Amino acid sequence: MVPSTENRRSAMRWLGLEGHRVLVMGAGGLGTACAQGLAEAGAQLVIVDADEARLKVLRDDPTLAAADVRTLTADLTSSEACERVVTTAAHDLGGLDVLVHAVGTNDRRPVVDTPDEVWDRIMTLNLSSAFWTGRAAGRFMREAGHGSMVFFSSVSSRLAHRHHAPYAASKGGLDQLVKVMAREWAADGVTVNAVAPGYTETELTRAYLDKPGMREEMTSLVPAGRLGTPQDVVGAVLFLASARASFVTGQVLYVDGGRTLV
Repeated sequence: MVPSTENRRSAMRWLGLEGHRVLVMGAGGLGTACAQGLAEAGAQLVIVDADEARLKVLRDDPTLAAADVRTLTADLTSSEACERVVTTAAHDLGGLDVLVHAVGTNDRRPVVDTPDEVWDRIMTLNLSSAFWTGRAAGRFMREAGHGSMVFFSSVSSRLAHRHHAPYAASKGGLDQLVKVMAREWAADGVTVNAVAPGYTETELTRAYLDKPGMREEMTSLVPAGRLGTPQDVVGAVLFLASARASFVTGQVLYVDGGRTLV
C-alpha cells in the first residue's frame, strides 16, 4: 500500500532531518534519489558531481526545485578537489551535519584483461575520493561535536562476482575505511556507516540489466524475488543520516533483498 502524503510527512518529521546541512557527493542514479529524499525531509543540500548536465537535470527536478538546494560541479579524483568541495559546501551551508558519498563507477572485465588505468580510475573514484572527502568532512564534524556520514558500498564487497575485481576491491576497502573512521570519531559524536545495495534498478544499471536474460538471471539470485529500487536504498540512507541512528556507527547495512544470504 502506498503511504499517504500525510503519513510520509510524519515519517520524515520522525527522522528529524529538517534544516540539516547535507553534502551529497554524486548525482544520477542513487545519488539523485538520496538528494530527493533528503530534500523531502527538509534538509539543506549541496549536491556535487563532475557532470554539469546531470546537475542541470537535478536543478529542474520538481522536488529539488522547491527545496533549499545548491549544486557544485567538481572533479573528485584528487585530494585537493575533494577538500575544496567539502570546505565550499560547509561554508555555503554554514556548517556540515551530514555527508552522503554516492560516488562510484565500474568497468566489468576479467582480471587478466583489466589494464592499470582502469584499476587506478575505479580505485581513485570509489575509494580514494571517499577517504579524501571523509577526512575533510571529519574535521568539520569533529569540531562541531556531531555529524553523520553515509558511504555507498555494495554486495560486491562480500560476494566474489566475476569481472568485478577493481570494483569489489574498492568496496571491500571502503567497508574497512568506514569502520576505522567510525572508531576514531565515535567519541566526537560523529557516526560513519555504509549502505551496501544489491542489484538495483537505476538509470545507470538499466543498460546492463536490459541485456538478454540478465534481469531474469539477477532476479533469480535474490531471495526476495525482485531487484531493488532506489527508494529501498534511500530509506536506509535517511535513517543512517538521522539522529535516530546516533548510536549506530561502523556498520555496513546490506539493502539487497537477502542476496548476501545465498
